[in-house]
Amino acid sequence: MSTKPNVLLISTDHWPAALFGAAGHPAIQTPTLDELCRSGVRFSNAYAECPVCIPARRTLMTGTTPRTHGDRVFKDKLTMPAIPTMAQTFRDAGYQAYAVGKLHVYPQRDRIGFDDVILDEEGRVQYGVLDDYELFLGDQGYAGRHFDHGMGNNEYVNRPWHLPEETHATNWATSQMARIVKRRDPSRPAFWFISYRHPHPPIVPLQTYLDLYRDIPIDEPYHGSWSASSEDLSLSLQANTARGVKLTPHQTIAARRAFYALCTHIDHQLRVLLGTLREEGELDNTIICFTSDHGDMLGNHSMWAKRLFYEYSANIPMILLGVAGDERVGYSRVDDRLVGWADVMPTLLDLAGVDIPETVEGISMVSEQRRDWFYGEVGEDNHATRMIHAGRYKLIYYPVGNCRQLFDLQNDPDELTDLSASAEHADILTNLTDLLISQLYGGDEAWAENGQLIGLPDRDFVPGPNRGLSSQRGSHWPQPPRTNMPQIQWHSEGKDK
Repeated sequence: MSTKPNVLLISTDHWPAALFGAAGHPAIQTPTLDELCRSGVRFSNAYAECPVCIPARRTLMTGTTPRTHGDRVFKDKLTMPAIPTMAQTFRDAGYQAYAVGKLHVYPQRDRIGFDDVILDEEGRVQYGVLDDYELFLGDQGYAGRHFDHGMGNNEYVNRPWHLPEETHATNWATSQMARIVKRRDPSRPAFWFISYRHPHPPIVPLQTYLDLYRDIPIDEPYHGSWSASSEDLSLSLQANTARGVKLTPHQTIAARRAFYALCTHIDHQLRVLLGTLREEGELDNTIICFTSDHGDMLGNHSMWAKRLFYEYSANIPMILLGVAGDERVGYSRVDDRLVGWADVMPTLLDLAGVDIPETVEGISMVSEQRRDWFYGEVGEDNHATRMIHAGRYKLIYYPVGNCRQLFDLQNDPDELTDLSASAEHADILTNLTDLLISQLYGGDEAWAENGQLIGLPDRDFVPGPNRGLSSQRGSHWPQPPRTNMPQIQWHSEGKDK
């Protein structure tokens, strides 16, 4: 029997760090994750280096930043860089390595070092791959009915799941990973990666979980003074807030309720997976990490989804448990050091006693080393944005219009007041701006001149048509043609002017 620890890495998509009961949220129901927080450590200042799916997952699986792995946009046909992945590193150390759920790599069947991947790619047929979740639905007699609910993959219209409970993607991923745990080779340690697709839209929770929230008051979005008028916002923010004007206050609360329902569903399904580990006698010898690629604004500041560096988009969950009795992790702790997805790989390898590849740029979260600041980046077009987070203060920069925002997260955790024009904070703004300029590369250097940010000319956003309903999927039986369908991003619903 193996004496080395197993590793279970749990990822979700679109889950803000604030959505835990343990984090003080007034409505969300997360009893399982709250118990994990009490049994390990919750990192309260965990951030996405690039808060969008594909770049974030490249960071997770390589331990490198976008500058190294090559994507800070959403390059859906970019192959993984020729450096060791987390899965391959564990395998090289004698581990069996299996993944279930959303991998989001190209080609889709690239295992990136895993022994096998049981894939759920949310119906992305343009790459010529039929994923394992759709095969499962076909086996159950529901071939091609994946999107009969009519909800889009990048919108907040919502309704209950339309098929039996056991066919929901959350249940499917859990049952697949539980089966893998049961079928493990007992003579070797295991690295398991379960990547839930939700609470990423389409927002289609089980009716059971909508009912659970029937008598729980749903918190309303908050709004900063700086976001009161969309006309005063930068181009990128104008484009984002254009989504929110489509939703009435009632629809906004309904979207948040349904989103919370998806989160609680995942929380409860984790009980099945953890229970399987316990009954197999592996729970105490398993390192566990729960995290998410990025969050979702959920209407805060009248914004939705990701690609932003405000807290609900960029601040991500990070819960870590060591094997039973591992004092490097401890329990019932909250750690406020600045961490990111590049740190997950070296942390798990460190806890498992596996050598960390020299290519890794992240820092083990159980080491004594701490960073003084954290750099974030997303986009290379007119919607690009950058961030410097220095622990208490956060600088957000939009090159179009040369717009800077400064927030004091200690006194203003909801980022209600922009301090960039405050004389009292001028030195802090200058210091963080200098740090940001020092990190610019790949064409971003043109945004600065003589040590000062000059950005790009300002422009307004003019909403346009959304004929694709934000990447709406259709009937998948018979299977759609394998064409190179365009990847519609949210800001393509309008145009720059």
